[in-house]
Amino acid sequence: MKIEELVERFARHVQAQTDSIFRGDARTGNKHADQLIAAFDELCAHGNAGRDALTALFTHPRMDVRVKAAAFLLRHQTEEAKAVLREAAAGEGLAAFSASEALKRWEEGTWALDPE
Repeated sequence: MKIEELVERFARHVQAQTDSIFRGDARTGNKHADQLIAAFDELCAHGNAGRDALTALFTHPRMDVRVKAAAFLLRHQTEEAKAVLREAAAGEGLAAFSASEALKRWEEGTWALDPE
């Protein structure tokens, strides 16, 4: 699968996971979470080129997609990812909470979405 397709797949599953959560369908949300993690793992198999491609989602129209991409890229694109998360954390809702938690875990040193 092409890198661009993996990025699209990641974004699609983030959106579907969020939509499932808002519907109260945790089971479906968890399936989409597994799929977005699988897409990320496939991107990582391409090395830094795969991770770099995911930065395109930092400007995605949906905040949940921007936040998820930034959370996964904290180690690789630290300053850019933190800027995305800080902007989101200043808002309200689930994406803002997720952004705040990602930043907190990063500062605590317990973040581990893409270990070296």
